[in-house]
Amino acid sequence: MSGGLHDLTLTELAAGLSARKFSSREIADALLARIEKADKKLHAFTEVYTKEARAMADAADTARAGGFPLGPLHGLPIAYKDLCDIKGRIGTGGSKMWEKRVATETSNTVERLTAAGMFPLGKLHMVEFAFGGWGTNPLMGAPWNPWDLETHRTPGGSSSGTGVAVAARLAPAGIGSDTGGSVRIPSAFNGLVGLKVTFGRISLHGTMLLSWTLDSIGPMARSVEDCALLLNALAAPDPRDPTTLGQPLEDFAAAAKGGSIEGMRVALPDSRQLPDTLHPDVVNAWQAAGRTLESLGATVEAVRLPGWFFDLGQPAGTISTSEMFSLHRNWIEDRSKAIGDGVRARALLGKNFLPGAYAEELRNMGRRRAEFMEWMRPYDVLVTPTVPCPAIPLGEVDETSPVAAQLTRPGNYLGLCGLSMPSGLPNGLPVGVQILGKPYMERDVLKVGKAFQDATDFHRRAPDLSSLGL
Repeated sequence: MSGGLHDLTLTELAAGLSARKFSSREIADALLARIEKADKKLHAFTEVYTKEARAMADAADTARAGGFPLGPLHGLPIAYKDLCDIKGRIGTGGSKMWEKRVATETSNTVERLTAAGMFPLGKLHMVEFAFGGWGTNPLMGAPWNPWDLETHRTPGGSSSGTGVAVAARLAPAGIGSDTGGSVRIPSAFNGLVGLKVTFGRISLHGTMLLSWTLDSIGPMARSVEDCALLLNALAAPDPRDPTTLGQPLEDFAAAAKGGSIEGMRVALPDSRQLPDTLHPDVVNAWQAAGRTLESLGATVEAVRLPGWFFDLGQPAGTISTSEMFSLHRNWIEDRSKAIGDGVRARALLGKNFLPGAYAEELRNMGRRRAEFMEWMRPYDVLVTPTVPCPAIPLGEVDETSPVAAQLTRPGNYLGLCGLSMPSGLPNGLPVGVQILGKPYMERDVLKVGKAFQDATDFHRRAPDLSSLGL
């Protein structure tokens, strides 16, 4: 069924609430009913907050009836990746080992969105410890990519449940995290808009860490405007996370309002530099996106990236694996703990790096970042594909393969921000392009993303869930 409240974006829902076309309680009821019907199959939620959602939606309606000015997110729904802790609630971090773990604090992300008036639909499945790009989770179960209800395909990771819930219209938007592509990869596999923010833009307080050097929280939604709205609420200095204290702040919603991108300089890599793992449909959609941006007045320039650009996944992996092993070694090395074999094996690689390898990679990363900033100076954004292929059957996943994050990891390593945009549906499966920007230049990627969104309709496409009675 299309055309209901579930089909509306946050921005559209906010306009409807302001115009008194419907209430927050009606939004909550519509989405909870949809979750009830669809999530047995889709397996996006670890827990649904039915009572809390209805109570907080009712409270938002009461506040609106009082006539006092309210913020743009007030009375709107959100769902959280299960690494955003909520005090007194179960927080699994995607691990069966933690299925009864009760959080002792509330994450900054939940605090800020609750303060903005949003109500929670629940917590979402994820790859164990956020350590994987395909979206697999053998012990907790992998969410089902809604674009193919016959074959269980990769939902993308590690924010797998968020990707599935937002694509299936179980939530208008959700929270993910991105260490090597974990917002952008599931956004591409599920046809969503996903924003990877600059490291230090959103506080990680109360968020389960994978890598304290590369982690970032990010919104996943169905429009650029929605990502900007959520970023406005989330980007702020937090003394509990000193990495956030030096950031320049602005109204990101202004960048997502649209407008001409004439004269903006867009770098498009020479296709011969792209990894040979790329599916032809992905390359075609990316090249078409370049032509679209050119038709909108952007100066699109074919460029040669530094020769090491697409090899950065390996040093990024050394850093994140070293830090992941440091954080989780007590249970990774304990074979009695319920941890997936693939995640355990990858984490144990952190034991085998040569002494000094981690420190050396951090030093190299600083040097590469300086080099790349110099290379990027003439350009506003760099546009590449997001993932090398459309979603593959879960049974074909090689847990040791770095291919899923091959195109996204360089963005984390180089300290960039990035926006994944849906760019096509070859054979009914979504693919995406990522618009990478300089550190703290989210406004550039949002502006280019909005122009692309306005010129296409990929963000409006929805999977057919009629076989689930929807």
